[in-house]
Amino acid sequence: MKRLGVLLSGRGSNFEAIARHIDNGQLEAEIAVVISNLADAPGLATARSLGLKALWVGGKGLSRDQYDQRLIEVLQEHQVDLVCLAGFMRLLGPVMVQAFPERILNIHPSLLPAFPGLHAQRQALEHGVKFAGCTVHFVDEGVDSGPIIRQAAVPVRDHDTEATLSARILQQEHRIYAEAIALVLNEEYRIENRRVIG
Repeated sequence: MKRLGVLLSGRGSNFEAIARHIDNGQLEAEIAVVISNLADAPGLATARSLGLKALWVGGKGLSRDQYDQRLIEVLQEHQVDLVCLAGFMRLLGPVMVQAFPERILNIHPSLLPAFPGLHAQRQALEHGVKFAGCTVHFVDEGVDSGPIIRQAAVPVRDHDTEATLSARILQQEHRIYAEAIALVLNEEYRIENRRVIG
């Protein structure tokens, strides 16, 4: 059974969705460890309530490389095959990316490469796009710039607010993240010129 390490900073709704997909047999994997950079992240309490190993790995006073090295040690200690970012609000550097090549996934609430970084839904509304959405991608050394694995488009309605658009995008995030995880774990893909085929 392939082992997942989930990194989160908040409530972890994508983490909860991954756990549900595992529980109902739609995703063949197990969550080995849930890690947060914030001691009071609600997602840690949720993980513990599900009987999962949940750890706070603080980074105060550490450089990015030093913090990444701490994460690597914890993930390797738990024999993690795939790292899934679920609202993890720290940028990972080269040390982490090189330790898990093509083994770190992120979910982002826009149709990348449009609107990378923070507040993607707000950016989409301010720009006046007709479609927003979400993207699962491999993590590289840039910001939301790795090869795209799965995307889902969500129509933007005339009276949408950031909250209403975010809620509809989140429904699609929960669906496509599990699909992307399964694809990568089963190694049913290849990458050609940044294009993930599979």
